[in-house]
Formats: sequence, structure tokens, C-alpha cells
Amino acid sequence: MSEKLANQQIEQALSKLNLGNDLSQQWHIMDEKLTKTFKFKSFIGAFGWMSQIAIWAEKLNHHPEWFNVYNKVEVQLTTHDVGGISELDFKLAEKMELFFK
Repeated sequence: MSEKLANQQIEQALSKLNLGNDLSQQWHIMDEKLTKTFKFKSFIGAFGWMSQIAIWAEKLNHHPEWFNVYNKVEVQLTTHDVGGISELDFKLAEKMELFFK
């Protein structure tokens, strides 16, 4: 089982996750959740990406909170079992980044 990360651990993991992303496309903390909006060229691109991520989420047994409108997917990650952000959230975020690029 995962453990809730301390603020310092979250900041360190955020720095690593955001390497190579410009400021407008970085992960950040909002409402105590790891948050990012992904923008795609089309609805098909967004939906295809979501389908790929859904497979990884199921493998990790860790499911995102997300919202899709046309070519945008808003993502929020938190681990409800620990009451905050855990290593699982960063693992899923890394997969999201990998499939986005």
C-alpha cells in the first residue's frame, strides 16, 4: 500500500516530472491533487490517449479523475486510500507524460 507523501517529497517529484515542460504545460498542485490539462490536436487524439492511459490505470489499480471536452483532458490525481498524493499518482503522471509525447 502507498503512503501519503510529505510536501517536500511532492515538490521534489514535481520538479522531476516537470523537466522539459514549459511553464504553461506543467503539473501543479490544486485542491491537494496533482493536476494538469493536456491539449491535443483533436478529439480523437484526446480520446485515444485516454484509452491508452485507462489500460495503465487498470494495471496500476489507480484511476484518475479526469474531464474531457473536445481536445482537452483535465487530470487530477490523488490517492483516496491515503488521503492525499502518493507515489502512485506520480507513476501514473509519468505514464501520461510518456504517452502524450
